[in-house]
Amino acid sequence: MIEIRKATASDVAAVADVFIASQADALPFLAKLHTPLETLAFIANEVFPQCEVWVALDGAAIVGMMALNGAHLDHLYLQPGFYRRGIGTILLDQAKRLSPHSLTLFAFQVNARACAFYEHHGFVATEYGDGSGNEAREPDVLYEWKP
Repeated sequence: MIEIRKATASDVAAVADVFIASQADALPFLAKLHTPLETLAFIANEVFPQCEVWVALDGAAIVGMMALNGAHLDHLYLQPGFYRRGIGTILLDQAKRLSPHSLTLFAFQVNARACAFYEHHGFVATEYGDGSGNEAREPDVLYEWKP
């Protein structure tokens, strides 16, 4: 059974592992901009201090993570092999509970699976970018959810 809880400082490495593995699996088209150590530092020094981080656990193993920055969902990633089990929905529902009036997020336009997931959960595309606003330089889409 999947459980979610707020992440703690002791979860940083496991959260970084999910982040790295998920991006490699789900976003293979992205240029590798950072080493695993740089990503770990990003998670520890930027994501955890700036966001409310939640983790999904399968037993004791962290298999999903999300980072909510106010009413903006900065990150939602699952460990490869844990897709289509409702874990992303559980984390997204938690984000909606924590930001009940509206929620925004960015996805890469080419990531059809993520776009379909968010649209299925009531998010509407409000703006399309050419990639100049993100580090990967990949065209993106801003989504918004309102109850």
